[in-house]
Amino acid sequence: MLHGHVLHNDTIREVSDTLLSPGQVGLLAGWGVFTTIKVTEGVLFAFERHWARISRDAAAFHVAIPQDSEAVRRKLLDLVEANHAHDSTLRLVIVRNDGSMWAGPSNGRKSDLLALTADSKEWGDQVRLSIIANARHAACAFAGTKILSWAMNLTWIESAQKQGFDEVILLNERGEVAECTSANIFAARGNQVWTPPLTSGCLPGITRELLLGEIQVPGIRLEEHTLMPADLENADEVFITSTTRDLRPVVRIGERELTHETRVCSALKAAFGKFVRRYVADCRGVPAV
Repeated sequence: MLHGHVLHNDTIREVSDTLLSPGQVGLLAGWGVFTTIKVTEGVLFAFERHWARISRDAAAFHVAIPQDSEAVRRKLLDLVEANHAHDSTLRLVIVRNDGSMWAGPSNGRKSDLLALTADSKEWGDQVRLSIIANARHAACAFAGTKILSWAMNLTWIESAQKQGFDEVILLNERGEVAECTSANIFAARGNQVWTPPLTSGCLPGITRELLLGEIQVPGIRLEEHTLMPADLENADEVFITSTTRDLRPVVRIGERELTHETRVCSALKAAFGKFVRRYVADCRGVPAV
């Protein structure tokens, strides 16, 4: 459930206020970019990484965004305070306003910035995945961008959940594993952990980025590697990652039950949790424990 206030450009407004118009091209065409940020103890976790990604995606789709990221961060923190949302999930959206015959009267802005918060979802401790073929086009110039046109992902996951699954593995045009609808995927054999490369068509998730570049667990090695469905089925462990889920072990793919081994996933999850706590403590000016 959304909290009571939203950020609309530079102003905190009531969620019930009329803020958007039918002629906004970004709404009609899904022309815009977004990111989802974890709020922990009032801190926007990994905000600089989220901003770097949304900036890349906005440039690819010709969506104008504010130039002062620090000013945006402060406004988002104002929203967190207004909603008393110190431990929550925050969605930041930038919607393009022009570029179509359907564009409405100009409000003087090439795009609108919106942000909203909600209580974090309880995902459960284990994940069951179905598989969809030809769901990602890895060769597309826009592969790996996080844009507002999200209806395919929502339809796939809604259909999967009706069949008793939690998420969906999306394959690309070569039959390779790309990602899930809103999560990256990893497979472990022994102490070796692989996740699909960006060339598979997956989105560069922030948790994925941190695991590959910042999280260190002695004896465990993480790398990008092309994965096929059989690689997941034959792995010692499979797990997914996302901003709202952190790390979650997979126990079923289609009709195939997987091992419930979670040694590697648990070790990486603990290390990731320690990283989050250190980041939050640094941002709050409190020594990390």
